[in-house]
Amino acid sequence: MTQAHPRISKAVIPAAGLGTRFLPATKATPKEMLPVVDKPAIQYVVEEAAAAGLSDVLMVTGRNKRPLEDHFDRNYELESALTKKGDAGRLAKVQESSDLATMHYVRQGDPKGLGHAVLCAAPHVGEEPFAVLLGDDLIDPRDPLLSRMVEIQERHGGSVVALMEVDPDHIQMYGCAAAEPTADGDVVKVTGLVEKPSPAEAPSNLAIIGRYVLDPAVFGILRETEPGRGGEIQLTDALQKLAADEKVGGPVHGVVFKGRRYDTGDRGDYLRAIVRLACEREDLGPDFKTWLRSYVHEEM
Repeated sequence: MTQAHPRISKAVIPAAGLGTRFLPATKATPKEMLPVVDKPAIQYVVEEAAAAGLSDVLMVTGRNKRPLEDHFDRNYELESALTKKGDAGRLAKVQESSDLATMHYVRQGDPKGLGHAVLCAAPHVGEEPFAVLLGDDLIDPRDPLLSRMVEIQERHGGSVVALMEVDPDHIQMYGCAAAEPTADGDVVKVTGLVEKPSPAEAPSNLAIIGRYVLDPAVFGILRETEPGRGGEIQLTDALQKLAADEKVGGPVHGVVFKGRRYDTGDRGDYLRAIVRLACEREDLGPDFKTWLRSYVHEEM
């Protein structure tokens, strides 16, 4: 009989980074608030958490991140103005972000890496399994990756990471998993993890992307984890210890994702994400694709 594990309800979104790759736009505006078509990138991430049933969201922020809190709060003056104008469509869009989930915020303080940002969530999360969503990866809602990860965690316990097959020459840009197949075609048993290995040292071409469902035992490991690559506390190092000893916090599984992912981590990928999402919008796509074809034809 499959053991039942606690239902996951909490999501953690690290959002304390400085966004230096997007300067000067991010000098006074958080990178997470840069628009992807007509919504800030961070809203897509919160929507994904809510769609997976995670109604309690903790955002780990830093200095100059107040606009994140304002975006997910009510704006009564704006709502009143739109109501007086009878603009129900824009009013619904404004209210949508404040109705997605119960939002909480904590400051990271010192930028000591992803592992440290996750550790900042320990008082809020407590002894429950929880999800971590990184804002640079936008997952298409038609490919419910997070829901699948929650399902696997609730079935097996332990932790679950999202994996994606990449060109072996690019594996040094990611954390990399050593893995064994399971009875589920899209699920592997993770036996080891390495942060940004060289192609020659990589155990596979399975890269970790920005979705995790974690056992709370990870907090104890992170407290004892020394800074690793880049002088930061790496979440990958803590997950490696979990994978090496199931007695600590259960097994580590990986869901191999083959769906649609939009990378907003650098300027080129950010622009490509906007174009792809705009093309798929019913209200924008037809006219935008017509213009795009004409533009590309003229430029080529």
